[in-house]
Amino acid sequence: MSLSEAVRAAVFVVAEETAEHGEPLIHPYLVGAVTLAILLLALAALVAFGAGREHS
Repeated sequence: MSLSEAVRAAVFVVAEETAEHGEPLIHPYLVGAVTLAILLLALAALVAFGAGREHS
């Protein structure tokens, strides 16, 4: 079984579970909050990295 087949099988299982219960396995707001946190951390790292440099 290749990796893509394994991923496809996992997606089908999650889709079937979601269809039966009617609510998502992972809450959409949680996904959004984690994504926002990652992007804000990346922005903070970018600002911290460039703070001590002169403008070019």
